[in-house]
Amino acid sequence: MLKRIYLMAFILGASLECFAQKQGIKDYYQAYFPIGVAVNQTVLSSDPESKLIIKHFNSITPENAMKIEPIHPAENEYNWAPVDEILAFAKIHGMAMRGHTLCWHNQAPAWFFMKDGMKVSKAVLLERLKIHIGMIMSRYRGQIYAYDVVNEAVSDAGTEMLRPSPFLEIIGEEYIAKAFEYAHTADPTAQLFYNDYNTENPQKREKIYQLLKGLLAKGVPIHGVGLQGHWSIYEPSYQALEESIKKFSSLGLKIQITEMDISIFQKEHDSRPKNAKDKLVLTDALLQKQAEHYGKIFEILRKYKTSITGVTFWNVSDKHSWLDNFPVKGRKDYPLLFDENFNPKPAYFKVIEWKK
Repeated sequence: MLKRIYLMAFILGASLECFAQKQGIKDYYQAYFPIGVAVNQTVLSSDPESKLIIKHFNSITPENAMKIEPIHPAENEYNWAPVDEILAFAKIHGMAMRGHTLCWHNQAPAWFFMKDGMKVSKAVLLERLKIHIGMIMSRYRGQIYAYDVVNEAVSDAGTEMLRPSPFLEIIGEEYIAKAFEYAHTADPTAQLFYNDYNTENPQKREKIYQLLKGLLAKGVPIHGVGLQGHWSIYEPSYQALEESIKKFSSLGLKIQITEMDISIFQKEHDSRPKNAKDKLVLTDALLQKQAEHYGKIFEILRKYKTSITGVTFWNVSDKHSWLDNFPVKGRKDYPLLFDENFNPKPAYFKVIEWKK
C-alpha cells in the first residue's frame, strides 16, 4: 500500500525525496490563508502526530474541549486543563488558535437548561449563556483570535428557519444575537463567526444568508461565516461552493472553511446501523477520486483568497476521524490528506501542487 501511494505521488510530480525535503501545507499557502487542524490532547502528545501538526499547520482548533459540556460540566465547575494545554502548544509553535464553539444545542449538559427539575426561564438561560461565554472569552482574551460563536442554528428542514433547540424554545430567536453580543463584550478583539454545515445546499444557503443579513442590519457584532466543509467525494458541486462563497462574502463577512474533510462515502447526517452496502475496499480509484475533488476545491478556495481567511481540517489523519463510526456505526472512513500511518495520500499532492 505504501509503495503504491508513493508511486502515485511520483506520477503527480513529487518524489519521496522531494516530499521529505519540502515544507508543510501551511508554507505552500502562506500567500493565501492559514491552514488549521482540529486537535485533542492525545494527538498533541503523540510523537508522529504532533510532528505532523507542527510541520503542516499554523492554526489549531480544539475539536471538543471548548464545547459546553466538556468545558462547563456543572454550573460552578469549569474544565480548563484541555484548552490550556492546546493553547500552550499553539503558543510554543507559533500557531494561531480558533475557539469552537460557544453556543451549540449538541454537547450541552442538561443542567444548562434546567433547575430543580424544571426548565429555566428565559432570563435565567440568558444569564447562564452570558456567564458561560464571558468566563471562557475573558480567560483567553487576546489569545484566541476567532470563535465559532453560534453553531448549526439553521434548520435543514423545509421552510423552517431555525433548528428546534432548548435555546430557541426557551429564549427565542434572539439567543443568536445575544450570544454574539456577549462574545463581543467579553473580547472585542476576537473575530466572531456563525458556523454551519450544508452551506452549499441552495435552500439552506438562503436561510443562513437571510439570518446573517438580518443580524448585520441590527448591528450585531458578527465578522464571519464558517462553512464547515464536511463534504464527500460526491459533493458539493463546484458551482454550489462558488455560489456560497460569493453570496456570503457579498455581506462583507470573512469566510473560513472550519471543519474540512472529504468522505469516501455518500454524505449522510443521521446515525444508523451498518449494513451490507457499507462494505468498502479502499481502491486506488477511490483515492484518486478523492484527490481530484480535494484539488478542485482548493483551486476554488485559492481563487477566492480575498474572501477566504482560513481553512481548518477536522482531524489530522485517517488514523482517527470523527467520521469513524458516524453516521454509520462500525464503519471506517478515510477523509483526510494523510493515511492511518501518517503518510501523504494522493489528495495531499493535489492540494499542494498547482500551476501558480
